[in-house]
Amino acid sequence: MKEDMLLMAHLMRRAAFGATKNELEAHLSDGYGETVESLLNVGNANSLADHMIRRYHPDHSATHDNTGAASYWLYKLVSSDEPLREKMGLFWHRIFATGYAKVTNGRPLTDQLNMFRTHGMGNFRNLLMELSKNPAMIIWLDNIDNHNGAINENYGRELFEIPFGRMENWIGGLNLLRMIMMMV
Repeated sequence: MKEDMLLMAHLMRRAAFGATKNELEAHLSDGYGETVESLLNVGNANSLADHMIRRYHPDHSATHDNTGAASYWLYKLVSSDEPLREKMGLFWHRIFATGYAKVTNGRPLTDQLNMFRTHGMGNFRNLLMELSKNPAMIIWLDNIDNHNGAINENYGRELFEIPFGRMENWIGGLNLLRMIMMMV
């Protein structure tokens, strides 16, 4: 029984943000497989609607500034009944790094996190297609400076680094721009 509790606690730390002893006992009674299925079954969130968050916590509004977007995200992380969806949003945000250093308005970042919530556990190609249209990514990678004759390769480089890590470590003498143009 203790080993089952430890295994369930491990699952909840990895796929969620941990669990109380009572929650762990409830998950144990459901069984490991059923708990995994419930974590993967996203789309039935039972959380406070965004307009209600803004009504009672105007400081959480993502439309004002960066601190509003950050506090809104933190609220979603700690109050969600779909913790794996939130954790996947955190995961993809780390992979496709954007932040307040360049994206100075909170709305594009909040929209990006919502996109990660919606597409983060689905098809990777769909995620990339949505990310390619995302204002936060476009601003972060300076793709607003793209124009004919002066292609900004930041987005292609970002995509290329997902499976391969830092490109400088393995490209050697290959022409980076040509490789990126093939990807984009």
